Amino acid sequence: MAKSGLTVLQVIPELAAGGAERTTLEIVEALKAAGGRALVVSEGGRMEDELTQFGGELIRMPVKTKNPLAIHKHAGLLAQIIRQEGVDLIHARSRAPAWSALWAARRTGIPFVTTYHGAYGGKSAPKKLYNSVMARGDKVIANSDYIADHIRNTYRLPEARLITIPRGVDTHIFDPIKADPARVSALRSELGKPDRLLFILPGRLTSWKGQMVLIDALAELSDAEKAHFQVALIGDAQGRDDYLAALTSRIAENGLDDLVKITGHSSDMVNLYAAADLVLAPSTRPEAFGRIAIEAGAMQRPVIVSDHGGQRETVVDGETGWRVKPGDPADLARAIGAYLGLSTAERQNMGRKARTNVERQFTKSGLQRATLEVYQSLLSGE
Repeated sequence: MAKSGLTVLQVIPELAAGGAERTTLEIVEALKAAGGRALVVSEGGRMEDELTQFGGELIRMPVKTKNPLAIHKHAGLLAQIIRQEGVDLIHARSRAPAWSALWAARRTGIPFVTTYHGAYGGKSAPKKLYNSVMARGDKVIANSDYIADHIRNTYRLPEARLITIPRGVDTHIFDPIKADPARVSALRSELGKPDRLLFILPGRLTSWKGQMVLIDALAELSDAEKAHFQVALIGDAQGRDDYLAALTSRIAENGLDDLVKITGHSSDMVNLYAAADLVLAPSTRPEAFGRIAIEAGAMQRPVIVSDHGGQRETVVDGETGWRVKPGDPADLARAIGAYLGLSTAERQNMGRKARTNVERQFTKSGLQRATLEVYQSLLSGE
């Protein structure tokens, strides 16, 4: 547990919906529960109210910018905050603000922690230098074994500075018994048809989340197979109008207008998972972790994911769901067919195994405990 009065400053570009943002709030919650103080420097966003509910304090700063002059300026401002607020440790979760945080930490002599939330790309020397800040923490947290291996292969980082802490789900919230039956029924009616199974693909509408692969996979299934289910794509385009138009066109070209529905963003994920029978996450790029699989698993829903990145760590193929070849519509169609071939009892058993897998390895409480232990180890000089 964190010591009484521990003040931690987390730095993240914005508080929009996303895995890094969610983890930021989870650590805010853990710090407050342990009697500490949780400051967050960010541009803010749709999760600000949640931050306040958890007891966090938002310090608004435009740290999303990659402008070098602004990054230097923000380092000075962060150093001022560290001194004025008595910050014990600073934790950065994104590259541009991490540079500001690193310099501020060195000026003030406090520990600097980073969490590597993605396998940052870039082959040029300037890009490699820019990315390298995420491996400069006194402790570097990888959110999956996949990311830990990426860090090892990219940087000469002593093992003592690297720790893997998988992302976690709140199994008290993501629990089938917490679903609202009336809301679940309404969602099933809204997104599908009463006599059909409901399959969902949650995720922003962007090409690498695999919506197009799913459409192509559906086109490979027989009419008899497609008669058993409906599909809902849950997410918004966030300005990617060309992709949305291409996706809509592909659906029409394959005669799937009556089978596939595109909806906007949803924050009612507990009831959405409860309303679904099968959850899909066929990302074409490796996910650093992939929260969808563990959220769905906690809700006792089988998941089909791409067999790369962090997702291969969260889904036990054939037991809690299926892992399929990335970007391969035929293999995705095969897995959907395998699900359709199961009896109701077999599907329920797979769902129970999925929740057990999450409870053993991927809980929010586990992530919180391990992160606070990292903080404590640095502050105690271990």
